[in-house]
Amino acid sequence: MRLERYSLLFILLFCFIFKTNGQNVSLYNQFNGRFDFTFIGNTLNEFPNGTGAPCVTLPSSDATLNLGPNDVIERAYLYWAGSGTGDFDVKLNGVDITSERSFSAIQTITFPEFFTRPFFSAFADVTAQLQATGNGLYTLTELDVNPFFDDTHYCNNATNFAGWAIVIVYKNPSLPLNQLNVYDGLEALSSPNPDVVVDHLTINLGNLNVLDNSGAKLGFIAWEGDANIFSQESLLINNHALSDALNPVGNPFNGTNNITGNSQLNNMDLDIYPIQNFITIGNTSATIDMTTARDYVLINAIVTKLNSQLPDATVVVDSVEQECDSRTITLNYTVSNLNATNPLPAGTPIAIYVDGVFTAFDETTLPIDIDDSMSFHLTMVIPDTVPLDFEITVVVDDTGNGTGIVAELNETNNNSAIIPVSLWVSPTFNTLEPLVSCNESFTRGTFDFTSYENLVKTNPEDHVSFHETYDDAAIGANAISDPNNYIAATTPKEIFVRIYNDNCFSITSFLLTTRNCPPTVYNYISANNDSYNETFFIAGLRNIFMDFKLEVYNRWGRLVWTGNNNTEDWDGHIKDGFSGKNATDGTYFYLLFLNDVDYPEPLKGFLYINH
Repeated sequence: MRLERYSLLFILLFCFIFKTNGQNVSLYNQFNGRFDFTFIGNTLNEFPNGTGAPCVTLPSSDATLNLGPNDVIERAYLYWAGSGTGDFDVKLNGVDITSERSFSAIQTITFPEFFTRPFFSAFADVTAQLQATGNGLYTLTELDVNPFFDDTHYCNNATNFAGWAIVIVYKNPSLPLNQLNVYDGLEALSSPNPDVVVDHLTINLGNLNVLDNSGAKLGFIAWEGDANIFSQESLLINNHALSDALNPVGNPFNGTNNITGNSQLNNMDLDIYPIQNFITIGNTSATIDMTTARDYVLINAIVTKLNSQLPDATVVVDSVEQECDSRTITLNYTVSNLNATNPLPAGTPIAIYVDGVFTAFDETTLPIDIDDSMSFHLTMVIPDTVPLDFEITVVVDDTGNGTGIVAELNETNNNSAIIPVSLWVSPTFNTLEPLVSCNESFTRGTFDFTSYENLVKTNPEDHVSFHETYDDAAIGANAISDPNNYIAATTPKEIFVRIYNDNCFSITSFLLTTRNCPPTVYNYISANNDSYNETFFIAGLRNIFMDFKLEVYNRWGRLVWTGNNNTEDWDGHIKDGFSGKNATDGTYFYLLFLNDVDYPEPLKGFLYINH
């Protein structure tokens, strides 16, 4: 048990402004289908208050649930209430229950003296417990409001009470298709000057759809009503008085349970009334009017049941199919008729809006049964005036101007779905210049084009890969793994670049070319058969400068050796007629004619021979 007390100063200041405070009774949940409801509960007042009996509440009380064999519990909501600022932890059949929502009200009396009294109610969803337990006895314990009682505030003023009730919503395949609305809050009827001033309370019940009033009923969970304390008391729906044998006109809040016939439900009311004669087909709301000039009454929950056979269309956008650089899209969406009481008819209009502008129309081609769905695939062209980023709104039962043609259970906020769309656009890119490397042999070259990854992109978020063929680039296969050390066997060679984002790609290319770089002359010969420097070697010459001519002269200007691409490297041997001899040690000079347009003059230098 947890007790919560308000600050007395806060209560006094608040009540000088308002005669009573509380939370408006409003729609909490709605059920559509083969549903009905009932109440169980009991008081913790052993005697009606105001009788002079001991001013205490009982530690527990019982109630029995007795549903039919084919009734299946759908929801169970526990409400408990009492005098004071609240006890929000109780037990139901020994199971700890903590309030999930709470309500409060303050009664203010101005005559013959000014004083205030707080009251509370609490709520918990106990569906799982009741589904597991089913029919049988239910006992509520540990609802203790006795610490709040004293002669000044409750006992001598006949406002001491505590009690509990459970709203049970159940389904049964033999029931007609109904709509159940559960409304709750905590609104009070209280005369500030008993027997002189009549208090009036009006509760408007919205979200109704009365298609057939046969079997319509309305139930109340009310607290603190006294059978013997009444004056100018009334309960009306749409200006018609609600009454029965236990609840006479003029005293409707009199501590009764007309479900079980119990007239000793001290200071609480669990009453269900037939209302089929008091509502009209086509009604979307009902008005509850109550008055009292003496009895203090708290309205905690109201439940309505109407035979309401209507569809309830909902829509979900499943996906948007599109292609790169195209304004034609395919919209995939699903229309459902869930939580309904009638099929959604064929020909129900569906409007598609792009950034709020009606753009396309669709409709259901077949009826959609209760709890069934239908998939739609609509191909549409997005106008050129629409930016790349926009919103698509799909609205069921909309002819394109915000109006529908089908009456539904819920006409307010569940007929539309919105999805943001960004049209797919292929990445833009920068043009890449040919990449040039030195000819290593027969136009072979080694290249590093890692810098091209950033140079080609105009959007830093794009990705880049390099490929040897266009087909590989198109499917993103066989990307070049070593763009920093890529060897092209022959040049010129075209490299294909794939620039891509999450949806689209573009392809460009660049050329790898080679040029004949200056050869490197190693100008030392030691022809002594030690495998080092045995010949006059010039790197980057053979198979590159195909028509080169090399001449070697001694120090006196005599030509001692001539070579080209078809001769071996000079090993320092000088031919003299039909015989030859080793060149003497010393310095020699060479002329290298490359016969290349980039090198019109011969390369000159010296070399040294040491045997």
